[in-house]
Amino acid sequence: MEILGLLGDGMLIALQPVNLLLIVIGVTVGLFIGAMPGLGSVNGVAILLPITFLVPPTGAIIFLAAIYYGAMYGGAISSITLGIPGASTAVATTFDGRPLAMQGRASLALVTAAIASFIGGTVANIIFTGFAPLLAGVALSFGPPEIFALMLLAFATFVGLGSDDIPKTIFSICFGLVLGAIGFDQISGAPRLVLFDMTGFLQGIGFLVLAIGVYGLGEMIWTIEQTRGDVENTTPRMTAKGMAEDTAESLRRGWRGTTIGSLIGFFVGILPAAGATPASLMSYGVTKMISRRPQDFGRGSVDGVAAPEAANNSASTGSMLPMLTLGIPGSPTTAILLGGMVIWGLTPGPRLFVDQTEFVWGLIGSFYISNVAALVINLAFIPVFIWMLRMPFTILAPVIFVLSIIGGYAATRDMFDIWMILVFGIGAFVLRRMDYPLAPAVLAIVLGPIAEPTLRQSLLLSGGDPMIFLNRPIAAPITIIAVILILLPLVKLFRKKKPA
Repeated sequence: MEILGLLGDGMLIALQPVNLLLIVIGVTVGLFIGAMPGLGSVNGVAILLPITFLVPPTGAIIFLAAIYYGAMYGGAISSITLGIPGASTAVATTFDGRPLAMQGRASLALVTAAIASFIGGTVANIIFTGFAPLLAGVALSFGPPEIFALMLLAFATFVGLGSDDIPKTIFSICFGLVLGAIGFDQISGAPRLVLFDMTGFLQGIGFLVLAIGVYGLGEMIWTIEQTRGDVENTTPRMTAKGMAEDTAESLRRGWRGTTIGSLIGFFVGILPAAGATPASLMSYGVTKMISRRPQDFGRGSVDGVAAPEAANNSASTGSMLPMLTLGIPGSPTTAILLGGMVIWGLTPGPRLFVDQTEFVWGLIGSFYISNVAALVINLAFIPVFIWMLRMPFTILAPVIFVLSIIGGYAATRDMFDIWMILVFGIGAFVLRRMDYPLAPAVLAIVLGPIAEPTLRQSLLLSGGDPMIFLNRPIAAPITIIAVILILLPLVKLFRKKKPA
C-alpha cells in the first residue's frame, strides 16, 4: 500500500500543469525524432538536453523521458510506411510491418504498433514500480558468462528467423558476425578486417548504416525490380470505424507477440549494455519460434509487428531501472539521462529512492502519463502517416532514397557511411534474388559485438575453461536451453533427408 501511495503522489507531480505540458511536448517531439531515419532517441535526448536547464530537475528528467518514450513509438512509423527503420530498435518491426503496408494494411500495422507499445510500456511500468530493488539485484548478478549465455539464446532463435534452407540461414548469420567484427578489437585494441587499408573501416560497420542500406535502399530496389514501378495503392482511408476494427484485429491476432515482447523486453532492458534493440530482436525470434504459423512471419504477421514494438517500449522502461537504482545505464539513451542527472546535482544509486523521493516517484508517475499520451498522440497522427502511402511510387521511391542517404549521414556525418549504405543496398538486393534470408545477418551484427567480448571475458575469468557457462546458476540453464534450440532444427533437417 505504501508503494501505491508513493505512486499516487508521483502521478500528481507528473500531472502538474508544467510537467504535463512537458510530457505532451516531449512525446510529440520524440514521435517525430523516432520516425526520422538516422536520429532516434539517443540523438534526440542529446540534442535537447541543454534546453532542460531552464526547468527544475524533476521537470527536466520527465521531459527527456517523454522524448525517449515518444521515440520508441515513432521508430515504427518509417519502418512500416517507408521500409526504413527510424532507429535500430525498430528494425525488427520492418520485417512484417512493411509487408503489411504493401498489402494495403498499413493502418493495421500502425495501430498494432501503437497498442503493443502501450501494453509493453504499461507492463514494464507495473513491474518497475513493484519490484525495482529486487530486479536491480538480479541485473547486477549478470556478469560476462550470463550475458553471453543470453546472446547465445538469441542466436538460437536465428535459425527460426531464416527460411527452411538452414545452410543459407547459417551463412547469413556468419556473414553478419564477420561484419560485426570489423574495426578495432574491443579487448586487444588491434584493428581487424580493415579492407584495403581504408580508414573508414576502423570505426566498424554501424548497425544503422546496415539497416538503412538493407531495408531502405535494398527494399526499394527489390520493389522496383518486381513491379517495374507500377505499385498499386490499396491503402484505405482512415475512419473511426476502420480504426476500431484494426484495434480489435490487432488485439486478437497480436496478443501472443505483445505478451512475449512485454516480458522479454523488460528483462533484457534491465541488463547493462543490452538495451531495446537486442530485446526487440529476441522477442521477434521467440514469437516466431513458438507461433502456430511461423511461415507468416516476414510476409505480414501481426504478431511480428506486436512483439518487437512491445519489447522496445518495455525495454526502454527496464533500462531506467539500473540507472536509477545502481547508477549503471542500461542503454545509450539512459547514459545521457544519467549525465543529465549528475549535472542537476542528483546522485543515482540506492540512496536516490530515500533522499530524493519526490524526484524518483515523480519520474515513475510520468512513465504512466507519458505512455498514455504517446498512445493518444500516435493514434491521432495515423491518418497523416497513411497519407504518405498514397503518394505514387514514382515519388515515394526518390523520397525513400533521399531519406536513406540523409539518415545515414546524420548519424555519423561521414561520407564513408553513405558509400556503405549504397553497397549494402545493392548487396541486399542480390542476396534476396538468390533467396538468402537477410534478417539473421542484420541481427548477428547487433548481437555479435556484445557476444564476442563477453565470451572472451568469460574464458579469461575461467582460465580458458568453457564449463564456466555450465557451472554458474544463472548461465547454466540459459546455455542448456540455447543448445537445445540450436540442435532442434538440425534434427529436423536430418529427418527430412531420411528416405521414406
